[in-house]
Amino acid sequence: MLFAHDTECSLIAAAALVNTAGRDGELLPDTAALDAFFVRHSYSGRHEHTDAELRAVRELRPKLRRIWYAEPSEIVRVVNGLLREHKALPQLIEHDDEPYHLHAVPRDAPLATRIAVEAAMAMADLVRTRELSRLRICEYPDCDNVVVDLSRNRSRRFCEAGCGNRAAVTAYRARRAASRS
Repeated sequence: MLFAHDTECSLIAAAALVNTAGRDGELLPDTAALDAFFVRHSYSGRHEHTDAELRAVRELRPKLRRIWYAEPSEIVRVVNGLLREHKALPQLIEHDDEPYHLHAVPRDAPLATRIAVEAAMAMADLVRTRELSRLRICEYPDCDNVVVDLSRNRSRRFCEAGCGNRAAVTAYRARRAASRS
């Protein structure tokens, strides 16, 4: 593990949320999809299952996407803005058989607020440890999904949408075609 468990989980969830607004259309189309996202990324606390909550979470995506494209000073502005906007106050908390970790807003805060603050806190860890190079854009042609590279050797190049497999198949077919010539 490169970072604290909650940091890694928040980074992965932030990237997954950004990628729900992909070139393949809306991947967070309804409250059922938000429910699945909530469970998949182990969020706890308040969850309203409403269209208003879904809209608030969707509205967070462009703010988070900016982080992947920004220079470090702009990332700091975005992170600090999210923390200020949501009145973050970090505290050590343990719940649901999880060891102590940081929460910066109450568990009954709106889901979009908790996602924003957890993502901002995780990004702050990347800034503090000078690890912003772990934030990448998928290298597959025509894919603009974001990637968090948590590998030890910093080798992750593709997103979770199957781009790595497509790249491998393309490379295999090119080698095979070249060997026939």
